[in-house]
Amino acid sequence: MSDVPPGEPGASLLDALLQREPPADAAYTSLHDELHEPGPAGAGRVRACWQRFFDWLPYDVAAARAEIDARARHVAQQIRADGITHNVYGDQPAGGAGPVRPWPLEVLPLLVEPDDWAVIERGVEQRARLLDRMMADLYGPQRLLHQALLPATLLYRHPGYLRPLHGTRAPGDLHLHIVAFDLARGPDGHWWIVAQRTQNPSGLGYVLHNRLIVSRLFPEAFRELRVQHIASAYRRLLDTVEAQASAVAGGASPRIALLTSGPYSETYFEHAYLARYLGVPLVDGGDLTVRDDRLYLKTVEGLEPVHALLRRLDDDWCDPLELRADSTLGVPGLLQAVRAGRLVMANALGSACLETPALQGFLPAIAQTLLGEDLAMPSLPTWWCGERAAWQAVRGDLDDKLVRHTFPRPRGRTEAAPTLERIESDPDAWTVQGRLAFSRAPLWRSGAIQTRPAGLRVYAVADGHGRWHVLPGGMTRVAAGAPMTVSMQRGGVSLDTWVLTDGQVDLFSMLPQRLRVDDILARRRPVASRTAENLFWLGRYTERTEQLVRLARATLMLIDSDSDAPAALQEAVSVLARQTGLAPAAVPGLNRAPAVFERSVLAALTDVDGATSIGFNLAALARAAGGLRERLSTEHWGLVQAMGDDFRAALAPSPPPPAPEATAVLLPALPSAAVALPALDHLAVQLAAVTGAQSDRMTRDHGWRLLTLGRFIERLIGLAQQFGTVLDLGALDSAAGQELVLELFDSTITFRARYQRHQDLLALVDTLFLDEANPRAFAGVLRRLRIELRKLPGPEAMLDDWLARLPQAGAGITLDDLRDGDEARLRATLRVLCARLAEGGAWLSNEIGGHYFAHADADVLQRV
Repeated sequence: MSDVPPGEPGASLLDALLQREPPADAAYTSLHDELHEPGPAGAGRVRACWQRFFDWLPYDVAAARAEIDARARHVAQQIRADGITHNVYGDQPAGGAGPVRPWPLEVLPLLVEPDDWAVIERGVEQRARLLDRMMADLYGPQRLLHQALLPATLLYRHPGYLRPLHGTRAPGDLHLHIVAFDLARGPDGHWWIVAQRTQNPSGLGYVLHNRLIVSRLFPEAFRELRVQHIASAYRRLLDTVEAQASAVAGGASPRIALLTSGPYSETYFEHAYLARYLGVPLVDGGDLTVRDDRLYLKTVEGLEPVHALLRRLDDDWCDPLELRADSTLGVPGLLQAVRAGRLVMANALGSACLETPALQGFLPAIAQTLLGEDLAMPSLPTWWCGERAAWQAVRGDLDDKLVRHTFPRPRGRTEAAPTLERIESDPDAWTVQGRLAFSRAPLWRSGAIQTRPAGLRVYAVADGHGRWHVLPGGMTRVAAGAPMTVSMQRGGVSLDTWVLTDGQVDLFSMLPQRLRVDDILARRRPVASRTAENLFWLGRYTERTEQLVRLARATLMLIDSDSDAPAALQEAVSVLARQTGLAPAAVPGLNRAPAVFERSVLAALTDVDGATSIGFNLAALARAAGGLRERLSTEHWGLVQAMGDDFRAALAPSPPPPAPEATAVLLPALPSAAVALPALDHLAVQLAAVTGAQSDRMTRDHGWRLLTLGRFIERLIGLAQQFGTVLDLGALDSAAGQELVLELFDSTITFRARYQRHQDLLALVDTLFLDEANPRAFAGVLRRLRIELRKLPGPEAMLDDWLARLPQAGAGITLDDLRDGDEARLRATLRVLCARLAEGGAWLSNEIGGHYFAHADADVLQRV
């Protein structure tokens, strides 16, 4: 507890930490400061809640600074550890590995006092009721149009109004399940509604994670300030959707899924995080299909009905059959399932038209008509230019106003402010709004508290019985740089929002108090086909990268060895490098131009364009993992990301020295073998950790089984091709050639423990082909494949056919088969066997993909 003057507990410390420099952008200077009582910024008394908050920091200014700095570092570390990201449109890394920007969360929260929250809650609850009534009217009787309370042009020209859904009745007559409102406090201390988000409000996952991180940094203050908890709002959302889905399911246990726009979405992290928290599967359009006006989830066990979707995909992308034909994110026929009343959409399709800023100017009259009430919280003053009188009223007075697009434009596009001529050429397309100077919230910067413009996004959740409940908190966004905008796309940062209460704190937890048998069964979720495919390729890319790393190490060590390698071995290494993408197909071999060959190998290590290079496979591995955020542990995900980052950083070329002469030609800077070998060694250790996570830290469901099959199929194909190449080129005639093969099979220790100094082809065959206890030997690989294949779901005849393509026992040969033959016959047998194993593995991969991922025989699999 701080030791401060008795008149103002905590105030002296806060004043000492507060930086009173003017903001960088004077045009956005606000007269209201969230740290102080109403009055000129900085001149009022510190709010009592902030005094109490700072009571829990050391009174000594230096100690308080050190304490807040330490907690800010903890926030950044936790963000990195949890892999919390927020991408910006068009900000994709090389190789398309997915979102990479860390989520910008600040250490200090925003405190909202009970009286302020009562105002917010009343205004937001009313506005949510109003918007849901508007949806019912606009897609139903359209009283608002007939009574001229809303211009028809404003509705019908908006691409978010979906005419194919007019007349469609939403299950339970509830169109909107959750609505987000962007609020701001003006210079007079009053709250204003700036915008509303109705089609797929974002941020709920970030709100939850913000709370988990920041509340743990200040546990005493969080408890003593009586901060209201937020879990019950998430439970209410799920309960409302589940109740409506139960009616659609006809009494059966309903299935709910969260529809994502995919791993390249700017907010994909929160999609995965929210799905995991709510306990529903995360799906994208490719996971779903419509049959007989019903929506189904494609799983490895067949087609499973889906009764409700929590969607995080914009309206126009949801159905390429009736909306955007170029959409690869949606589900053909989804609108028909909605029209048939066999699917609950949260929120209903077609709600995007309610997001237009022009609507704000018509809401006062609409509220009187639909609710019989005045608006409890005002919107920004708004003039739709499509109304001649409105445009003439503001035409000559735009300096202190914002001119906004009435209808949506492509995201990420920036353009200059429109001219009068441009507005008057198409007045319907423009809306003028009053400019509001946002109140200022605290940020911790360079050992001091700075205040910057802040906006608050809050969420209202329907309970399905005509009432709306406001989540007690939300996401505060603060302008952190120039320009002074709170947009996360333009450099804004996030604060946790603490709503204080004078009453009882809601201690509800998402965990039910008592589970029923049906609850247990419902939580045994099927594995979606997209998830299964990503897991399958996660296994294949992991194994493929391991094999490439071993080959690259062996190649570079052979090049830099002091002894002359046999010509056959040099040729074998050259061919293997070309086959696997470690060297270009046209580069001369190691025995002809060793320096050129070495440069080619070093240049290809991080090449993300070469489809079989280490760099490409690391990027592909990250993409597959990016589609599995809801399944992978934080450590597993972080390790996959770190592999690519660490490898690129270790091999990043140093800037070339300046040319001694203007005509000098500099070759591209490349890492040396002395640099590349330690990087490959480190990558091998990381890959071993990833393989361990896949083998020992994942649930053994059908998804894991397909991951395992992917890894062993890749092992079978790769090792069979590598052994066959070395054998064909005669490299096994030398001890160095046998050492190479043992290294590629990662079986040197096993061989040495059994055969010590023997250099014999038969000993190699025993270790690399016949030993079922060796997971790298063909017999061991095939044994695992037979076991896992037999456990897959599907017709027994199909699985029998697949197994028939593999040797029925061992590796397809036995020691007895080799007893009477000479070495030439043994070599011929091994060549045929390697070709058969590689072909069988490739065929099996195609069959698995066609059956479980593409559902080429979906009519056989369908379970209604």
